[in-house]
Amino acid sequence: MDPNIIFDDIGSYPLPEGISRDWIEQAVTSRAEDKRLFGIISDTMEQKIAAGVEVPTYPQFQDMNQQYLRIINDPELTEAPLLVKEPEAKILELEALLGLGAKYKKEHGKPLDIRVCVTGPVELYLKEFGGTSYGDVLLTFAKSIDRFVKNSIRHSGDLNVATVSIDEPSIGINPQIMLNDEDIIKALTVAGKTAHQHGIDTEIHLHSPLNYKLVCQVPSINVIGVESAASPSYLELIDRADLQVSDTFLRVGIARTDIFGLTAVLNEKYNINVWKETDKLTEVVTDMETPEVIAGRLTNAYGMFGDAIRYVGPDCGLGSWPSQGLAQKLLTNTAKGIEMFCRNQ
Repeated sequence: MDPNIIFDDIGSYPLPEGISRDWIEQAVTSRAEDKRLFGIISDTMEQKIAAGVEVPTYPQFQDMNQQYLRIINDPELTEAPLLVKEPEAKILELEALLGLGAKYKKEHGKPLDIRVCVTGPVELYLKEFGGTSYGDVLLTFAKSIDRFVKNSIRHSGDLNVATVSIDEPSIGINPQIMLNDEDIIKALTVAGKTAHQHGIDTEIHLHSPLNYKLVCQVPSINVIGVESAASPSYLELIDRADLQVSDTFLRVGIARTDIFGLTAVLNEKYNINVWKETDKLTEVVTDMETPEVIAGRLTNAYGMFGDAIRYVGPDCGLGSWPSQGLAQKLLTNTAKGIEMFCRNQ
């Protein structure tokens, strides 16, 4: 693949057959079944690697908010309200992958590059405080999130934290946000501080690029993610000159992940419910999200932004997809699509 274009994924992934969200929640909170839980996380990460993802995100099976709020809201784990103690700012999934990291390094002679995704301060603030505007509280969330990133880097073992992503799906979409731009910029700057200091690419994952200019003002974030596979017009909202002035790059979505939108096409095509008559579900990856289609999207995006594109991959997470096999096939198709694009350059 083109060394200047990196294939990553967003994080969430279907659970293995027979494993429920409730079981994951119980296993995470009790820590009584770490061996099985860690095995599930590690096996899923290996699926991403086998599919060709160059910088895979640790598999996200937890709720993106509760994963952090469970710790941030625990008085025993905080040094002040909402400010997690540094030693307690742990991402369990990274601990689960230390064994895989050692195995990978032994087999390949180098660390496994990974992407660490953290829920952003604005998203956590909205979950806890809704449509209010307390800049100091937002900043405390940001400090806590930065501590999770710091610990991820410090205790990465044979894993190499190559990319950090701050997940902010509500920015540009949620009318409930009453926080002023200055406070948001300050909070995002703090959330990305440690990653930036380590020279690690720091992405922000947005569901809408409407507020991309605000992100261009955040010195610690240098990559803006755009869900442009399902919504190609999103790319038209971005002025390449703004990226150049702020030395900001793009992560472009080139494979659709909106599984309900994709299956709606199949429902209409066959006049059935493919979630009940599942033999047609595979058409999502055999007829719709093919390597050729994915390569075409990357070609179009590259024509608009050229080397301002640093990362590419699926639009969003795959947690709502019906099976791990189907999700892995989409990742494989994405890798093949990128290879097709690179061959034609």
